[in-house]
Amino acid sequence: MPRATTRSPNPDGTDPEWTDPDCPVARTLDLVGDKWSLLVVRDAMDGARSFTEFQRRTGIARNILSARLRKLVAHGLLAQCTAPSGRRQEYVLTDVGRDLFPAVLALRQWGERNAFAPGEAHSTLVDQHGTPVPEIVPTGADGALVDADTSHVRKI
Repeated sequence: MPRATTRSPNPDGTDPEWTDPDCPVARTLDLVGDKWSLLVVRDAMDGARSFTEFQRRTGIARNILSARLRKLVAHGLLAQCTAPSGRRQEYVLTDVGRDLFPAVLALRQWGERNAFAPGEAHSTLVDQHGTPVPEIVPTGADGALVDADTSHVRKI
C-alpha cells in the first residue's frame, strides 16, 4: 500500500487544501485530526473491522462514520476488503494506518496522565503478555531526553 502523499485526493476526488502545507503536524491533523477519525483508527488497531463494530464501539452517527471510513480509505490508512464470509465489507489497517500507532499511544499516555483524576479507573493498553505498555519517552541521537524545551522546528 503506498504511503499517504501530499496530493492524496479527498473522498470526493478533489485535492486537499492543507492548513499549513509545510508543517507535518498540520498535514496529519488535516488527514486524521477530528476525533471520529482517530477513534476509528484506535478501534481498528484494537481489532474492529466492520461498519457495525465501529459504530457500536464509538457511538458515531452512521453518516459521519461513512464519511470518515471513506476518507481513511481514500488517504490510505484503511483498506476495504470482502469479509471471509463474503457477505460484507471489512476495513483493515494498512501500513500507513499502523504507522499511527506511536501517535495514538502518545495521546493515550497523555490522557492517562492528564485527563483522569488520580485513582480514577480507565482502560489500559497491554502487550501480548498482558503487561501494561511502558511510557514512551522521546530521546535524541545521544540518548538524552527530547521535549518542548530541548527541541525546535527547523523551517524550510
